[in-house]
Amino acid sequence: MPGYKGLAVPGPTNMPFRIRQAMDVALEDHRAPDFPEFTLPLFADLKKIFKTETGQVFIFPGSGTGGWESAIANTLSPGDTVLASVFGQFSYLWVDLCQRFGLEVDAVDVEWGKGVPLEEYRARLEADTTHSIKAVLVCQNETATGVTSDVAGVRAILDDLGHPALLFVDGVSSIASIDFRMDEWGVDVAVSGSQKGFMMPTGLAIVGVSQKALAAKKTATLPACFFDYDDMIKTNAQGYFPYTPAVTLLHGLRASIDMLLEEGLDNVFARHNRLASGVRAAVDAWGLKTCAKGPEWHSDTVTAILVPEGFDANQVIRIAYERYDLSLGAGLSKVAGKVFRIGHLGWLNEIMVMQSLGGVEMAMRDVGIAFEPGAGVGAAVRRFTEPAEPMMIAAE
Repeated sequence: MPGYKGLAVPGPTNMPFRIRQAMDVALEDHRAPDFPEFTLPLFADLKKIFKTETGQVFIFPGSGTGGWESAIANTLSPGDTVLASVFGQFSYLWVDLCQRFGLEVDAVDVEWGKGVPLEEYRARLEADTTHSIKAVLVCQNETATGVTSDVAGVRAILDDLGHPALLFVDGVSSIASIDFRMDEWGVDVAVSGSQKGFMMPTGLAIVGVSQKALAAKKTATLPACFFDYDDMIKTNAQGYFPYTPAVTLLHGLRASIDMLLEEGLDNVFARHNRLASGVRAAVDAWGLKTCAKGPEWHSDTVTAILVPEGFDANQVIRIAYERYDLSLGAGLSKVAGKVFRIGHLGWLNEIMVMQSLGGVEMAMRDVGIAFEPGAGVGAAVRRFTEPAEPMMIAAE
C-alpha cells in the first residue's frame, strides 16, 4: 500500500529524521584518543534527562531487560528480599527476573488497571522492623495496561518510616516522556531504553544509578560481568567503555538528547499529557473504557482500550494493520484479546495522533463495534483545538 505506515505501538516509537541522519555515519575507532570529546559531554547531558546531579548514568548495549538485570546484579545478594507489585506484564517480568536471580520476592498482586499500592507498601515496610527488604520495585509506567504509578509517593513512605531499602524504578516507557526526577525522588536505580521516549531504535539500556546504589555494589554478591557497574565506572571516567560500545546508536542518542533539551523537558511532559488527553477523549466518545481503572492511573504514554464484550481486540489490531497499515499494540497475558493499545509517546504531534485515531475508527467499524463514525476523531479535534497552556521556555 502506498504512503507511510502508521506506528502507534508503545515502542518502538517513531524515529525522527534528525536521529536517523545522526546515525548515518562511518564506523569509527571507539579507542581513538579523541573519542572522549564525544562521550564525556554525552554522559553529562544524559544526566539532565534523568534529572540527577549526584548519580551516574550508564549506557549498555541491550534493552530495558538488560537494565533491570544490571540493577539486581550490582546491588543485591542471593536470598535478599525485594518488595514488588504485579499489575501488568512488565511488572510481572521484573518479579520473574528477581526470582531467577535467587531473590526472595514479596510480590503484591494488584488488579490489572491499577498501579503500585501505596498503602500496602507502607504496611509491609512498616512491618519490616529488621529491614530485611533490601529493595523496593516500582514500575512507573506499566505499558501493558496504560497505568502510571506514584514514584514520589513510595519515596515518601520510605523516608517517613526511615527504611533504608533501595528504590528501583522501571522507567522504560516513562523517562524522557513523563515527569521523572531521580534526585528529588531519591531513586537509586532507574532503568530506561532507547526505543521509547528517546525516539531511537532498540539497542541501548540506559540506567541511572545513585551513589547509594553504587555503594551497595561493595557488599553485593550476585555475579555481574557484562553489566558490571565497576567496570563501567573505571572506563567511563576516561570517556571509554569496557567493551565495544554501540557507537552508531550513541550518535543517535546525542541527537535525541539535543532534541529533548531544545524542546525543554517540561514542554515534553506537557506535550505528552496533551496528546494523551486527546486519545482519552476519543475513547470516551466511542463509549469505550480504558484498562486503567481511574484517572489517577492514566498514562500519558500509552492507552489500553477495552473492546466490548463479545469482540476480540486482536481482530481490531489485525484489520488495522492489514487494511490500513496501522500498527497497534496488542493486549498481553491477562488482557490478551481484551484490549488494544495506542502508544502516544516520543516523536509525536496532534496530526500523528489523529492518524492513529482515524485508523482505529475504520478498524473498529470493520469489526462491527458500535459507535458513531467520527465521534472519537471529533472529540480529539475539540480537545486539541482548546486554548493551549503556555509553553515553558527551554533553559539554555
